[in-house]
Amino acid sequence: MGKGGNQVFVVGYEGDNDPLNPHNWRYSTRIMATLMIAGIGAVVGVASSIDSSAIREAAVEFGVSEVTGSLVTGLYLFGFGAGALFAGPLSETLGRNPVYISTLTLYMIFIMASGLAPNIGSLFAFRFLAGFFGSAPLTCVGGSISDLWNPMERVFAFPVFANAALTGPVLGPVMGSFIAQSNAVSWRWTEWTTLIISGLVLGLVVLFQPETYPPILLKWKATHLRTITGDERYVAEAEICGDSFLKRLGTALYRPFLLTAREPVIMLIALYLSVIYVVLFTFLCGYNYIFGMIHGTSQGITGLLFLGILVGLFGTSALVPLIYKWAQRDLKKIQENGGNKLPPEFRLWFSMLGGAFAIPISLFWMGWTSYRSISIWSPTLASVLFGFGILCVFISSYQYIIDSYETYSASALASVTLIRYMAAGGMAVVGIPFYGNMGVHWTLTILGTISALLVPVPYLFYKYGPCLRSKSRYAVSS
Repeated sequence: MGKGGNQVFVVGYEGDNDPLNPHNWRYSTRIMATLMIAGIGAVVGVASSIDSSAIREAAVEFGVSEVTGSLVTGLYLFGFGAGALFAGPLSETLGRNPVYISTLTLYMIFIMASGLAPNIGSLFAFRFLAGFFGSAPLTCVGGSISDLWNPMERVFAFPVFANAALTGPVLGPVMGSFIAQSNAVSWRWTEWTTLIISGLVLGLVVLFQPETYPPILLKWKATHLRTITGDERYVAEAEICGDSFLKRLGTALYRPFLLTAREPVIMLIALYLSVIYVVLFTFLCGYNYIFGMIHGTSQGITGLLFLGILVGLFGTSALVPLIYKWAQRDLKKIQENGGNKLPPEFRLWFSMLGGAFAIPISLFWMGWTSYRSISIWSPTLASVLFGFGILCVFISSYQYIIDSYETYSASALASVTLIRYMAAGGMAVVGIPFYGNMGVHWTLTILGTISALLVPVPYLFYKYGPCLRSKSRYAVSS
């Protein structure tokens, strides 16, 4: 190949079984790498919600209302959405690990600053910046999982991350509620606890997480070949035609908005996930009304009841072996007809197998059994169904976008992340007056009705998705 009139040797993988290719690494290596990425997703998720349980205590110390105090959670979520625009191009220029390590370090610095904040204004600013730098996992994880696992293996691999990413926001209130009600420590220990856990995860990533981004691995290989041979003609493809970082950044800033405006698939998926996150983060203040005020539970026990959602999240794993079996069956038929991969619509089975229905049913159930005269177990069991539903929809939505947009999936995921976290941040702020003015029953009825309107979405995509993708400039057509 020519480059400036000289012949060059483009370095690539040496066949399908090249050990440099992350798809060919040992299962133990890939599993550990996936678990560490999941760990990052979990700790930044914990940080998003742990402060919500200590809003009252922080508001008293700073002399502001609880509604104002709820901005501590809302601004973290706003920062999370904004930061998603920048993480993608960074990971595609520098590699996955430099982004994970640098952003997690900066996130921890601002978590520490939040714990030391002298006033409410500085706390707001530090929490926003912590969210901004903590957003990398949810933007980069699609690429990292694709680096490590082929499409069939992702049926098992992606739910591992998804479970961790949603477990974090659920565990946050459990931990924060016991910290907030304790007389031994202040509310600031919500930040210190987050910092300690994040530090442990960062240490594991620095010591054990391998780089997985193929263009970077091949660039290192080319550098190694130039060093041992003294021949400067060995180059990686990324060194020949790679875009500059500024160009990638510019694309990352405008393309998510372009995709949102032009792609009905992304608009609907963003709306779908936004409703789920609005409900989830509205629960952060709503559980005090649902359980504390109606059933008289203490602050710690109210937080502990979030574990019902966690049980539902783990219950989703029961679907994985069934869907994997179907994937093997369908792929075999496709290969017999000359194809080589499953259509993106296959990823929708998690939602279609009850996940879409589970969310509105759980909200109506919880809303209209939240009476002092009805056992506390009724709304708790409803929360289990809610946890099952949100993880099913999360898995389907993320994987559908990754498979549908491939090259443009980072921009598509950035768009979806931005929209849903902005919506969730807004609801985290208005949740207290919403529950206070509307009451538990009508608040959950409204949320349940909105989520019920979106039940047909995965079924419509399953039927009409191929047609929509064939008309798209950005989606794959087959």
